[in-house]
Amino acid sequence: MTPPAAGAMTPTEDLLRDLAPRVLGAVVRRFGHFDLAEDAVQEALLAAATSWPADGLPDNPRGWLIAVAARRLTDLVRSEQARRAREERYVLLTAGTNAQSGGPAVPIDAGSSSSLSARAFEPAGDDTLVLLFLCCHPSLTPASQIALTLRAVGGLTTAEIARAFLVPEDTMTRRITRAKQTVATSGQPFALPSPADRDQRLAAVLHTLYLVFTEGYATTSGPAVHRVELTTEAIRLTRMLHRLLPGESEVAGLLALMVLTDARRAARTSRDGALVPMAEQDRGRWDADLIAEGVALITATLPRGPVGPYQLQAAIAALHDEAPTAEQTDWPQILALYEVLLRLADNPMVALNHAVAAAMVHGPQTGLDLLEPLATDARTRDDHRLYAVRAHLLERAGRRDEARQAYRDAADRARNLQQQRYLNGRAARL
Repeated sequence: MTPPAAGAMTPTEDLLRDLAPRVLGAVVRRFGHFDLAEDAVQEALLAAATSWPADGLPDNPRGWLIAVAARRLTDLVRSEQARRAREERYVLLTAGTNAQSGGPAVPIDAGSSSSLSARAFEPAGDDTLVLLFLCCHPSLTPASQIALTLRAVGGLTTAEIARAFLVPEDTMTRRITRAKQTVATSGQPFALPSPADRDQRLAAVLHTLYLVFTEGYATTSGPAVHRVELTTEAIRLTRMLHRLLPGESEVAGLLALMVLTDARRAARTSRDGALVPMAEQDRGRWDADLIAEGVALITATLPRGPVGPYQLQAAIAALHDEAPTAEQTDWPQILALYEVLLRLADNPMVALNHAVAAAMVHGPQTGLDLLEPLATDARTRDDHRLYAVRAHLLERAGRRDEARQAYRDAADRARNLQQQRYLNGRAARL
């Protein structure tokens, strides 16, 4: 929604990006119509991007944007009312019925443009949190939650979201439009969910942000290993959520997990873009500031309890990041954490990583034995990661022919070009 979504940004663009969801939330809360409010806020943001660099920042930037968006929304509402009135008069006239003046108003309180002001829309708190919960409405699919969150809260354009997930722009447009319609017809008020629903809705918000980050960090298809615009946006939104909910341990855990993982990004690829596994990475290229931030977050969060999956994953990431070399990694501690994590959730990717940790502690055959149930699990039996892990453990066990075939099987199932090249390279080496 704000210009631009990726790349170097000016201070004005940074401010607009931060303010956009707060302004949209305030306007949606007042008028209750997602589409028209978003259009109005978009025009206010464009006006600010044009006028602020020349005229200087207003005393209250958010209030300025809210007031401009509110006035524009009033114009849009009246235009919509007039259009519907014309349509109804036409229908009545063609049916031979005397048309009554005026038409049905759209279900929006347009108010009076002369009475609109920033003060009328100033929220008691930050509407960004409410907007996040709204975008992660339980009636939406995870794909729709991601798309709507990136569009309304993250400010990415529909074209940018479509490119990130490698779908045509018109497909993403329909997905976002359906998501907005679903939210509009759900009767969900623009307010924080009740205490009884809050945990479930917060879990959906965290899961959405986690999926955005994961897709950016380990891109499932396409030519690149990662998409920086997605990881950057996921971290930015999670920082925002942590600021709004500082007492939520799992929010802090997710933020710690993201920064500890993203700290390794620069070392994950060689200069020609080829994938580099963690054991072979140049740890001098890891981001020490992000590691320090993530370690501090998880160290402060774990004692508060209760401990959830994101905190456990962050603790595992911290152990990897703090190891001076791959050989000095505390695998017994990582294995213990994965065993706790397995008890919390039935997640096949956790089971896959648990098998790797067990192999590092007890030998490759132990890991291979733990992979057997995953080979018949519908969620993992065709996942290239299962075959890649199996190939790696077979190679460690000295079973070169089986390992070579497993690497080829993994490459056949991978959709990311760099992953395919890496896996085929491992097979060729054997």
